[in-house]
Amino acid sequence: MNQFPTQLFVDGVHRDGSTGARTPLINPATEEVFTEVAAASPADANAAVESAQRAWEDGWCNLAPGKRAEILFNIARVLREHLEELAQLECANIGKPISDARDEIGLGARVFEYYAGAIGKFCGQTIPVARGGLDFTLREPMGVVAAIVPWNFPFPIACWKAAPALAAGNCVVLKPASLSPLTALRLGELAHAAGLPPGGAENGRNRPLKPPDWARMPPATPDSPEV
Repeated sequence: MNQFPTQLFVDGVHRDGSTGARTPLINPATEEVFTEVAAASPADANAAVESAQRAWEDGWCNLAPGKRAEILFNIARVLREHLEELAQLECANIGKPISDARDEIGLGARVFEYYAGAIGKFCGQTIPVARGGLDFTLREPMGVVAAIVPWNFPFPIACWKAAPALAAGNCVVLKPASLSPLTALRLGELAHAAGLPPGGAENGRNRPLKPPDWARMPPATPDSPEV
């Protein structure tokens, strides 16, 4: 591949980090820098959280379960359409054999399909109590979820964290590892293209100790109480 996702993905658009800092990525096969990506600051992380909170309040939390399922199924379909592109990104970024990378992109698509199918099964309970009483539980979305992903299985773990949070009606700020952000950045773009509203999933990335809107996050976690 000649082009790589190199910017943060926040509020449905690409942007550079507010400080202009960049993080080099090294191809493990050649031990050479093959691209640089924007590094997020705490301000960028907070902007991602604010965007995700707006998306949640503006309708994602109350979207009909069937519509939410439709969007997650669309994300799975789009991931399959871009399977080879995503696998090549993963191969270049972390040195994973291409056959393994293809399998893991397919796994990510299946994860979104699984949780799309589970949406209609998120139910509360009625609990037997003494006569005259009524006891029941409700399952409700919490708001913005921060998802931190390690470097070893970047794409499947990003999907394992983002898909159930989105299925339950939450929005996601995703922080991939500084060593392996590329497929996570692309995942945010593709999820948006598949129908996820701006801020639904954001992606920000940054320096070694950094924490989806869909955002790769900074050395410090966001200080917003909304996460």
